[in-house]
Amino acid sequence: MGSGESLTGRFWCLIGATFLGFLGFGSVLPALAPHIHNDLAGSDRAVGFVIGTFSVVALCSRPFAGKLADQKGRKRAFLTGLCSCTLAGAAYLLPFGVGAMYVARSLQGLGEACLYTGAAAWAVEVAGVQRSARALGYVSSGIWGGIAAGPLVGQLLGSFDHAAKFQIVAALSAMALLSRIPEDYRPSAHTRRPGWLRASLIPAGISVGFTNVHYPVITGFLILHLARHGNAGPAAFSTYAGFVLLSRFFLGGLPDRIHPRITFYSGLASMAIGLAILAAAPAFTGAVIGAGLLGFGFSFPWASVASSVLRRTRDGERGSAVSVLSAFYDLFVGMSSFSAGLLANAFGYESAFVMAILALGAAAVAGRFVFAPPAEPALQELTPAREVDSLF
Repeated sequence: MGSGESLTGRFWCLIGATFLGFLGFGSVLPALAPHIHNDLAGSDRAVGFVIGTFSVVALCSRPFAGKLADQKGRKRAFLTGLCSCTLAGAAYLLPFGVGAMYVARSLQGLGEACLYTGAAAWAVEVAGVQRSARALGYVSSGIWGGIAAGPLVGQLLGSFDHAAKFQIVAALSAMALLSRIPEDYRPSAHTRRPGWLRASLIPAGISVGFTNVHYPVITGFLILHLARHGNAGPAAFSTYAGFVLLSRFFLGGLPDRIHPRITFYSGLASMAIGLAILAAAPAFTGAVIGAGLLGFGFSFPWASVASSVLRRTRDGERGSAVSVLSAFYDLFVGMSSFSAGLLANAFGYESAFVMAILALGAAAVAGRFVFAPPAEPALQELTPAREVDSLF
């Protein structure tokens, strides 16, 4: 299916609700650290711990989010995530100092886990599993669009409290939109309560995790790395984010039209070339080209892997499958954040980029097991015997 015109209004309402949820989420981000440090007299250590709380809680919430989506419905998971985001915005306004920030970030982590799991599983089913890559591409576009536009909204609002109030409004608006969308999925007809992590998902999760090792390198060190070489960091980062957003929106359906193995490895190759260019600390033009190649390539591995997984996953297990892949993302991004910092401190910024390139090689190896011929059969070839595939 080559275009998005045939997607229904219900699908686009889901994308709109996803955008609103992450728009509110992004609005508080630019002012969070200054608010903790300047307004609440928190230490740098407190800033790091508050920000990191989100990732820890999001990771721990993935099993709950997956089971909620499969056993109670995608809409219930989505609404739970938006409700948690609403409460997070309210918690930011509580007069309890840094402690309120920990509560808010914990609620935000739970909200993101449920919101994304519900949105991704629901969007795939509304669009049709044969168009899962396109559906996931649009969901990602809604997320990236919200996260990109949110900081701009937060800055325009002028204060952290106003941004927190906007998060409440955005989440409530998304809930109002979502409440009008009917859901066809009926948990009682599909769910058989398997273990959360199936062995067949591990290669896919590892592949997704290694692909995203570059993300903390780019967000944490790209601008610093290029500051001594023409200061092209801000332009390069904007190019990277822009290519991710545009490529996922306009080309996200490629894994539906050609074999996802092709888009997966092509994406990894483009990412590796882009990272190699950036590692060399080129001048302005080279940095923008490298960032563009990285962002363009990054648009395809997730959709390629996730769509392949979801096509061979039962209806009543898709929420859990999405949550497993997201958990690997959280885990690898968290670990690589620490690793990149240690390497940059010991050997310079270039070493962090080299680490990201090597991680792409590991993702390519794991990808062989994701796209291997035995893993390609359609849904009808799954039998109850696959239940032994559960690890726990």
